[in-house]
Amino acid sequence: MEEIINKVAASGLVTIDLEEMYPSGERVELDIAPVLWQGLALREKEYRDWIAQHDWKSYSGKHVAFFCSADAIIQPWAFMLLASRLSESATTSIQGRLEELESALFRAAIDAIDVEVYRDKRCVIKGCSNKPVPASAYAYLVTRLQPVAKSIMFGEPCSTVPVYKKS
Repeated sequence: MEEIINKVAASGLVTIDLEEMYPSGERVELDIAPVLWQGLALREKEYRDWIAQHDWKSYSGKHVAFFCSADAIIQPWAFMLLASRLSESATTSIQGRLEELESALFRAAIDAIDVEVYRDKRCVIKGCSNKPVPASAYAYLVTRLQPVAKSIMFGEPCSTVPVYKKS
């Protein structure tokens, strides 16, 4: 009987699975539209009162995206106040929606990678995942790997799409 050889394992390809970097923790959105006066404007006194009375402990250990869904002009200080209060309890907080939150979480996870491990390696960024990985994470990972990797591909080791090859 002929020995079965795993050509993928022998190829020297290094698979990077962004799903393994998926930051744990609940994601929540905080919309300040209900706090607006007549749904149009932010009044500082009422807003500060809401900030003082809001249950900020309910965001403990969570990843929070805060925003205003109303078509209103919100001054930067309003979001600064939210960031200040959320920093006391939330694991992560960003101004934006859940999509931007996911991008920020993955960016932080990718920044924590020691890219030197991939120096002169043939890298495959795995494409399939059961957890939501934003497209921005794949793009950002390429920008981090390209200065060190020999090549970068997307997909599965048995079927890849070339993305970058060092000349």
